[in-house]
Amino acid sequence: MLRILAVTKDNEVLRDIPVLDVKKEHIAWYWVDFSKPTNEEILLLSSYFKFHPLAIEDCLHFLQRPKLEYYNDHSFLVMHAIHQDTLDIQEVDVFLGENFIVSFHLEEVPEITSAWNHFCSSKHTCEQMPVEVLHKIIDKLVDTYFPIVHDIEDRMRQMEVDYQKGTMPSLINETFRVRSQLLQLHYVIGPMRDLLYRMLESKRFLLQDDKKAYFQDIYDHLLKLSQMVMSNREITSEMRDNYISLNSYYMNSIMKKLTVITTIFMPLTFIAGIYGMNFEHMPELRWKYGYFIILGMMLGTGGMMAIWFLKKGWFRND
Repeated sequence: MLRILAVTKDNEVLRDIPVLDVKKEHIAWYWVDFSKPTNEEILLLSSYFKFHPLAIEDCLHFLQRPKLEYYNDHSFLVMHAIHQDTLDIQEVDVFLGENFIVSFHLEEVPEITSAWNHFCSSKHTCEQMPVEVLHKIIDKLVDTYFPIVHDIEDRMRQMEVDYQKGTMPSLINETFRVRSQLLQLHYVIGPMRDLLYRMLESKRFLLQDDKKAYFQDIYDHLLKLSQMVMSNREITSEMRDNYISLNSYYMNSIMKKLTVITTIFMPLTFIAGIYGMNFEHMPELRWKYGYFIILGMMLGTGGMMAIWFLKKGWFRND
């Protein structure tokens, strides 16, 4: 599906005009959005707009890393959108020229739709330029990153509550899920940050000072997001290490108690083994009170060993 927004030299805003009309002389600048395009619409990238074949190839080969490339009469940008629920990555490609901007995405991207509605309803659209459209698109994409990161931070706070309640098995599983999601965010936010840095520092991607400040603001947001992601990854690493250490401590405590019990029963097993051999000439077997004497000996031996281990502190959990 193609969505077309054009501004004439007479400051008239036109919507959904035929694509073949966007290059007419009375058009000051235009925005064409390729949303879930058909094969026939995709062919327009080369046949009508004459974009570079390498850029078109990048559009059709999912999933490219966020980047900025320069060609003769246009720049090509690859950006990433993140689905709020599934964290699936959606690629957004943009061709930017002096008097046009063409966005391309194989799936519906809510951020693009939001930017489109903004310019369609704005009273100042005729005063804007393609670079303002690009800024709005990037700004919308980056704004959706924050709720995802904040949601992960809320889950981490809940994990801390669960940790205090002692629900350790579910905690470690949630920790690894959060680490996986943070890693996925890192793979998106890091390259997007580098993309904005290149846009700000590049001598070929010229931005006026008043426009540059807006892109600098997005770059600052990406820096903050990157720091939040890295900080949360460090916290999850500490939670994982603490769980492993605590689990090892509990295992050592259990093994110590089992060792004490085994040690107490070793002499009792030895005594029981001797009198269980059933040799014919064992004088103690015919004692009238032999059973009670041996049983008392076993209880006394076990009791003295238990008292000794108790004084040594082997039964304490601290």
